[in-house]
Amino acid sequence: MIHINNNTMISDYTFLILNILQIIILFILGMNTLYILIFSIAGHFKLTSRQATSDTFLKIAVLIPGYKEDAVIIDTVEEVLRQDYPKEGFDIVVIADSFKKETLDILKVLKVLLIEVSFEVSTKAKALNQAMSLLPDNNYNLAVVLDADNIPEKDFLRIINDAFNAGIFAIQCHRTAKNTNTSFAILDAISEEINNHIFRKGHCILGLSSSLIGSGMAFDYSYFKNLMKDVKAVGGFDKEIELTILREGRRIQYLENAFIYDEKVQVSEVFIKQRRRWLSAQLHYSRYISDSFLQLVSKGNIDFFDKALQMLLLPRILILGLLPIITFFSLLFNPVVYTIAWAGLLLLCIVALLLAVPRKMYNFKTLSAIMDLPKGFILMIFSLMSSKGANKRFIHTEHTAKKSK
Repeated sequence: MIHINNNTMISDYTFLILNILQIIILFILGMNTLYILIFSIAGHFKLTSRQATSDTFLKIAVLIPGYKEDAVIIDTVEEVLRQDYPKEGFDIVVIADSFKKETLDILKVLKVLLIEVSFEVSTKAKALNQAMSLLPDNNYNLAVVLDADNIPEKDFLRIINDAFNAGIFAIQCHRTAKNTNTSFAILDAISEEINNHIFRKGHCILGLSSSLIGSGMAFDYSYFKNLMKDVKAVGGFDKEIELTILREGRRIQYLENAFIYDEKVQVSEVFIKQRRRWLSAQLHYSRYISDSFLQLVSKGNIDFFDKALQMLLLPRILILGLLPIITFFSLLFNPVVYTIAWAGLLLLCIVALLLAVPRKMYNFKTLSAIMDLPKGFILMIFSLMSSKGANKRFIHTEHTAKKSK
């Protein structure tokens, strides 16, 4: 009779389960890294985003929703008024939610259309829908959506106009940092440019659509007005309209040379609030994956499937934080083959991200800011743990910064 040691059996089962779990994690992180790497490489090819100059000037509604944005809205309006575009060719529509009286009085003096709104639960979607319901029908060709802190370059509207006259249907412009005055602002600015490189430029170069960001966006006005009527999102409304546009088989183009400056988070508290909102929206819209797969099989809609797939990607800072930790413990406890795999994946991830960072950001300020990456990783963990339900309530990010000189 053969005697089997129960402790040995338990040990073998535990070892098998741990190995299977490790392979699953390695696969998940590997697929995330490979996705980033492919589009990071693609982003280094030339994107023809500037269209021929058009003599036809479309009528543009520049929609600027804001909640308690008294600190920045006046500067934004004054900058938009300086656009190199016929003055009769665009209206600035400020949708003011809970602004101070003195701010409203200044806005009334400026050449803007001021629409005051108030909601029990404030959202950007509600503000935009309220404004468009009050604006004259058939008065505009294009809708351009800005945040209250966004500062556009002077040729911003002209570049958008040229693109639409060339037949482009929906646009995401090049949003970039307005301020780099703290380590978190620098890291946020780098993250924005990595997103631009991978999810906008890289995607367009490979024939897919650019992702939307929530501001610096432009659409056919009538289409956007009808589309927004069905958008009920509290957070992540840009994800909802993006998924809807791609599901219909339409394309979103990235205008790399249409610059708009956006305030970057300056302190950890704002970082947590912002990332919690983003993570909640991402989790919420990951439910589109099954529908997108059916669309891929039945209609060959790769664009829609790719966008839904993006909702399942792990935040980059989590990947960058987990891989060194796993690699370190692998050195202590794993067979050599696993250690090589983890170390190789870590190297591949670093290369993929470095390829997506603009050369201008390779400086001592960036090197200093990188020292705060571990803190960012910890804060992202907290944001992930507290993201449940964040998509069902309004989370306001306060803006205060002016554009860095």
